[in-house]
Amino acid sequence: MPTAVLTDRERTAVQAYLRLLHTVRAAFDTAAGPPGGHRPPVVPPAVLAEAEQALAAAGLTGNEEAFFRLLRDWHPEA
Repeated sequence: MPTAVLTDRERTAVQAYLRLLHTVRAAFDTAAGPPGGHRPPVVPPAVLAEAEQALAAAGLTGNEEAFFRLLRDWHPEA
């Protein structure tokens, strides 16, 4: 259960990061690909851009410690 009270911009940044994280995990999920096949991990540029923009709007660009503290408090299993 989230314990931190996030601003709208912080929440947007956390949600964008979680979408990015899930996209990366899916790209590395070799079980979903063809048997014996290898898919290179690809993250769409739009997903990366969304995360970058959300972090900048929340004032968290270059402040990873504060961002990951928000993420840990709001979504501990990420």
